[in-house]
Amino acid sequence: MLRDVENHSLPRTAAFFDLDKTVIAKSSTLTFSKSFYQGGLINRRAVLRTAYAQFVFLAGGADHDQMERMRKYLSALCRGWNVQQVKEIVAETLHDLIDPIIYDEAATLIEQHHAAGRDVVIVSTSGAEVVEPIGELLGADRVVATRMVVGDDGCFTGEVEYYAYGPTKAEAIRGLAESEGYDLTRCYAYSDSATDVPMLESVGHPHAVNPDRTLRREAVARAWPILDFHRPVRLKQRIPALSVPHRPALVAAAAIGAAAATAGLVWYTSRRRAPVA
Repeated sequence: MLRDVENHSLPRTAAFFDLDKTVIAKSSTLTFSKSFYQGGLINRRAVLRTAYAQFVFLAGGADHDQMERMRKYLSALCRGWNVQQVKEIVAETLHDLIDPIIYDEAATLIEQHHAAGRDVVIVSTSGAEVVEPIGELLGADRVVATRMVVGDDGCFTGEVEYYAYGPTKAEAIRGLAESEGYDLTRCYAYSDSATDVPMLESVGHPHAVNPDRTLRREAVARAWPILDFHRPVRLKQRIPALSVPHRPALVAAAAIGAAAATAGLVWYTSRRRAPVA
């Protein structure tokens, strides 16, 4: 049970949620592959490949090497896509694809944190064009997501402007804490992946949700709570709406440079080589 409503004389607080397999039961990006195919953005071979990637992701999560291969593949795949078309496809299919795979337990937590006076922030490696609408659907106050470079023609260049992954998520959280006045020692964080250990370490109340093996060992060693989310349910079936007032989604990634993302990849690679306590 979460604590009572925050004392407004104290510093502000927030709850930071990873998205895939923490709030929703699948990969947010890969879930839209069929819609992108129907919109003419990808071919049947790409649909099959993303379906396989979804299977690997659901079967046991993706380690650093798999995430890096997926990042390179998706960056190359979206080169030349018209950004406005992508946004329109996501908007048209959002409720059909995402609403049914939202974990009931996560939606309840979001409600409870809002009721306690905390902001809710979605922090995801998926692209902003996908994460921002999902954040609004969930009633999130802010969003941190990967951002792709957009050319003068309004299309993706295939280059990554900011990669929300590993330590860069923690840096984004610290940046938000500074700009919004959050007391991180009183904030909460939730994730399923060992790559998000830096994010979990950055707050006073970390939680492992449906953790992969490495994160489970880390959580046990550090006595972090481990939560099991397994009941996807449509929001309309559980509550009339996530009616808590919220500000438009804000992507905090812009304040963090590509050098931080590179440092994050180096950090995680070295961590994987070290023995787990």
